[in-house]
Amino acid sequence: MRSVFEEFQWRGLVYDSTEGLPETLAKEKVTAYIGFDPSSDSLQVGNLLALMGLARMQRFGHTPIALAGGGTGLIGDPSGKAHERQLQSRDRIAANVENIKKQLAHFLDFEARGNPARIVNNADWLTTIPMMDFLRDVGKHFTVNYMMAKESVQSRLERQDGISYTEFSYMLLQAYDFLQLYDKYGCTLQAGGSDQWGNIIAGVELIRRVRSERAHAFVYPLVTSADGVKLGKTEQGAIWLDARRTSPYRFYQFWLNQQDADVSRHLGYFTWLTQEEIAAQQQAVIDRPEQREAQRTLARAVTRMAHGEQALADAERASQALFGGTLDGLSAADIEDVFAEVPASELPRSALEGDGKPILDLLTETGVAKSKGEARRLIAAGGAYINNVRVEEATQNVSPAQLIGGRFLVLRTGKKQYHLVRALA
Repeated sequence: MRSVFEEFQWRGLVYDSTEGLPETLAKEKVTAYIGFDPSSDSLQVGNLLALMGLARMQRFGHTPIALAGGGTGLIGDPSGKAHERQLQSRDRIAANVENIKKQLAHFLDFEARGNPARIVNNADWLTTIPMMDFLRDVGKHFTVNYMMAKESVQSRLERQDGISYTEFSYMLLQAYDFLQLYDKYGCTLQAGGSDQWGNIIAGVELIRRVRSERAHAFVYPLVTSADGVKLGKTEQGAIWLDARRTSPYRFYQFWLNQQDADVSRHLGYFTWLTQEEIAAQQQAVIDRPEQREAQRTLARAVTRMAHGEQALADAERASQALFGGTLDGLSAADIEDVFAEVPASELPRSALEGDGKPILDLLTETGVAKSKGEARRLIAAGGAYINNVRVEEATQNVSPAQLIGGRFLVLRTGKKQYHLVRALA
């Protein structure tokens, strides 16, 4: 049976690690942790690699700790940041931590026999340790030269606005986190993205100096598309794990729209598929790229994991709406989400009342047809639809009962030419 390190290797997840870690993970059950930044009330898809890493550790019998940065979040990690972060209030950070805890539960098993996952908050020790104690017990073990040599600090020193002492101290805080988790839970491994290597190694060094014990570091590659775009960064903004910020439909669509050049790699990163199953999906990309079978497999797996089976079913049903599928069961919010980018117009609800609005008038006033003559020809040819139901007669009237959620009509001509009508009170 392969070790979890070998699992990480074939999935392309090993960017760097400390000497001896592969042997340790093959022979021992370890406790490992990853920290999560609570600068927002939701994690993003960029956090999924770390979440899946902890989940894989747990499935291989190791014990995962998810560290919510309620303390470090008050400072802000300078890694990968061009400018100083705007500080948030303690109450805001605490609220963000609580939201993130709920999301972590989708990926980790907190009731597993023998190795249950654990969530801890570093505010428990970082906000209570006296400054003099911290400087004596932690600060004395790191030279300024050592700290300035780290890439996260160097990149900021090269900029005109530099780096504040507040963010400069972040490395020490993260190192102290590792020491605390070592003392409290026997944690000997910290993992994270490759931009965290310097901070993680600082913790390894602190444990060696003050406890004379060996700890390990492991970092994943930063995930970018074949075009070099960071995962989760889109023209519409970040892709969040919180359904209130990114709907399950848009979440599903994000994965469904992955490029052929990226999808096999992402199946390795973000699903539980085996090496053989991923190879089969890669072959499908080569043989039948137009079917997007691998993308659909990826979208289903990640959406199910992040949002659950029902949300996946709803997202798939909503996706079919754009291809002429039934709109039955879709809410007004679903319609607005699915058809957000199609041409739209507004109509007073009162215009539909009484005997209803003639379909010929509706098609021409919305610009779907240029004239009533064109509208008649569309209907006669079977090419006009309301809510994906074909319009059978040119004499048909449209009534308020046809409004989806009391708010929308979806007009379609042909296979994919849509127009959204918003009914105003």
